[in-house]
Amino acid sequence: MTANAVQDVTNPSDLTRVNNKKSVLFFWAPWHQPSSPGGQMDLVFRTLAETASKQSGTDTLFFRVEAEVVNQLSRKYDVSIVPTFLLLDERKAIVDRVEGTEASKLTLSVRKLLSMPLKTASSPSEGKDEGKVEEQQPKQKSEEETLNAKLHALINSAPMMMFMKGSPTEPKCGFSRQCVEILKTNSIPFHSFDILDPAQQHVRKGLKTYSDWPTYPQIYANGELVGGLDILKEMVEDESTSLAEQLGINKEQDISIEERLNALLSRSKLMLFMKGLPSAPKCGFSRQIVELLGEAKFDAFDILTDDEVRQGLKKLSDWPTYPQLYLDGELIGGLDIVQEMVESGEFSEMIEGL
Repeated sequence: MTANAVQDVTNPSDLTRVNNKKSVLFFWAPWHQPSSPGGQMDLVFRTLAETASKQSGTDTLFFRVEAEVVNQLSRKYDVSIVPTFLLLDERKAIVDRVEGTEASKLTLSVRKLLSMPLKTASSPSEGKDEGKVEEQQPKQKSEEETLNAKLHALINSAPMMMFMKGSPTEPKCGFSRQCVEILKTNSIPFHSFDILDPAQQHVRKGLKTYSDWPTYPQIYANGELVGGLDILKEMVEDESTSLAEQLGINKEQDISIEERLNALLSRSKLMLFMKGLPSAPKCGFSRQIVELLGEAKFDAFDILTDDEVRQGLKKLSDWPTYPQLYLDGELIGGLDIVQEMVESGEFSEMIEGL
């Protein structure tokens, strides 16, 4: 293996060498065996780096970052799980983000980065470049409006909504766990959204700006931001009135399953209900349908985290098994139907323009 195909970052200043070069950052931790030296993902990363050095010379550099040691970079890039792979263009803008141990997804993302031309290689006419930027602005505005509409729908998808790390049954940080305990202790009905889902990183980042609140968990009542754990604790300590009254929540009345399902179906034009997440499917059928979708732009919901949604969607769609794929809120079908449509070319035509 090429000796310098992978370089270790010990200080954020080490990355200054990536000027005018694309780069891949691998955030790892020694306690996580697959990402530690000699582990599965470490070997995959080194193999990709060696292959890239032969194919594309020196226009793409590969770095390993020990997440808990170089924590300035972990905070800068909002890294909360290992392994996390960040693919950056030569301007240090994030092109893609891969979380978890799915080697095939990482390989595909790296290949796409390697095939990208350098944007700053030459700029013979600044006037032409400025014209291109002006043409792109309407598209950027449209994407921002689309994201804000999605965030608004998510926030209002239940009277009490918590954006947290993990799920109520499996919180993945102490702050999220404490919020869950407080709400359950006070018999406050709530729904949640896992901001660690690799497919939902646009929600995780966008919500911070949308609500001007930089950390998680974030708690919303009747569409309005309450705050995080500290605010919730302060409200509990106020013994003059109940937590439910302060939040404006009626314990006896929760959002109907039909409203919840409609909100979930409208989260994305192409919506997949599966077992697990695209980065970590928990059944063979779900894994296969994710592979079939390939580079299609879609959103996903893990039905193993919410039995109410799992059972309710079966009745709504009159479809007894999972995965289930929807386009514009209408059921396409499961794995067999999607597979037939992909093989016939019908699927590519149907999702063209997404």
